[in-house]
Amino acid sequence: MPRTKQENIQQYRRHEKDVGSPEVQIALLTEEILNLTQHLKKNPKDFSSKRGLILKVVKRRKLLKYLEKKSLETYKKIKRELKI
Repeated sequence: MPRTKQENIQQYRRHEKDVGSPEVQIALLTEEILNLTQHLKKNPKDFSSKRGLILKVVKRRKLLKYLEKKSLETYKKIKRELKI
């Protein structure tokens, strides 16, 4: 079941006004990646969306790498929760 942006922010934020921590960004990117993947299954020739998907995957990978360096426990937790 797709989750809304607000639900992801609520679950992964560090404090009440947090919308930009790596955890939140990774959760939001994961949801966008899942949505784009479904779109591309229906529209395989949509090359601009495919490019967007690749860019989002790369950005998520960079954020995960950063989070792994900063907090290994948080990194493992978010990977387990998001099933990455």
